[in-house]
Amino acid sequence: MNTRHLRRIAVTVSAAALLPLALTACSSDSDTSASDSGADKAASSAPAKETKPMDEPFGPGCATVPKEGAGSFAGMAQDPVATAASNNPALSTLVAAVKQAGLVDTLNSAENITVFAPTNDAFAKIPKADLDKLLADKAQLTKVLTAHVVGQKLTPAQLEKGSFDTLAKTKLTTSGSGTSYTVNDSSKVVCGNVPTANATVYIVDTVLMPAS
Repeated sequence: MNTRHLRRIAVTVSAAALLPLALTACSSDSDTSASDSGADKAASSAPAKETKPMDEPFGPGCATVPKEGAGSFAGMAQDPVATAASNNPALSTLVAAVKQAGLVDTLNSAENITVFAPTNDAFAKIPKADLDKLLADKAQLTKVLTAHVVGQKLTPAQLEKGSFDTLAKTKLTTSGSGTSYTVNDSSKVVCGNVPTANATVYIVDTVLMPAS
């Protein structure tokens, strides 16, 4: 047997030995690709996480609430509603009106109520002469203030299309969704779902004037 013939036999044996390895590698690549494809499909078909119900204060006006102290969200949550409002600088006119009407104890002792609290800017929309007249008329002032109070705690979801009786025996309507709500078709919630010890507060940008 000559040298050339031996060389041909060696090449043939080497090729035969390498062929199973090549086939194994191709099979491995194919399996990995299929596995990756299956993982991608599983990931794309995974259900989206459900959005949790809103349980924190919301709205642009919340940025003005103090970060710490009695007037902060954490501080207000510890006090009954009239006391909590008195610690919020943006509600000083409302607090003065509540004191003028003698409603501090009434609001602080009530259980599970919702207060739609007008800001100082909301009261500033009322002409000064009309506001002074209102503050001097205790019966009318009481009616106006209690028209901002509902005898149950309201969640944002309940405001989407709501109609509620107030302590003034008037109707209060709400509409909206997400973080945007309107009260009585006129007043916008600027900071909503604020907790106090006995109430939920929605701070609004316009005073709600009940029909005479």
